[in-house]
Amino acid sequence: MRILIAEDDAALAKFVSQGLESEHYEVDVYSDGEQAQSAANELDYDLVILDLNLPKLDGVSILRQLRLKKPTVPVLVLTQRTRVEDRVQCLDTGADDYLAKPFSYSELSARIRALFRRSHLPSESVLVIDDLKLDRVERRVERAGRRIELTTKEFALLEYLMRNTGRRVTRAMIIEHVWNLTFDTTTNVVDVYINYLRRKIDDGHPNKLIHTVRGVGYELSAAAGVRL
Repeated sequence: MRILIAEDDAALAKFVSQGLESEHYEVDVYSDGEQAQSAANELDYDLVILDLNLPKLDGVSILRQLRLKKPTVPVLVLTQRTRVEDRVQCLDTGADDYLAKPFSYSELSARIRALFRRSHLPSESVLVIDDLKLDRVERRVERAGRRIELTTKEFALLEYLMRNTGRRVTRAMIIEHVWNLTFDTTTNVVDVYINYLRRKIDDGHPNKLIHTVRGVGYELSAAAGVRL
């Protein structure tokens, strides 16, 4: 799952992003309101963590505009403002949760998991193909009942492939959605990570799920003989 953090305190943003990345979330950090609003509008995020005191554009304005364009994306306000009036304003404007600074990271993490449970239907939070299961909320992957440990990027790549099951995805599409970068034809990072996944997901199983589509990219499918 991909999370946007809008926070101008660099040390705090780093602390939160490192904690979330250790839990295998994909995290983008923006230090001013205009950048955060542009990214939230243009990219697909599963959650927005929003400070209110941002330069260039304040958090309430971002929240108000985001609710018009993306009414279902969960928003957690993380701020130093502790007045009841501020909490009421944010909740009335469309925030799903409100946490005041200073805070415990374990509480923030628990609130994020709760938001994901409430905001995703079971069919969306747990992705299944054949005997492979990926739980997007619990950050857990299993094949044939055996747990598979993945790095943050491996998890994000597998999640993207499973969300596009049966669809051929190019290397450029993978780079854009998993690494949030423009595709560089000289890089083989996608192929390297696909090989990592194959060793963890497919090795030892007769039915291979990750297929190379020659001249296109990759496809995750339970159907045999997809490789071309």
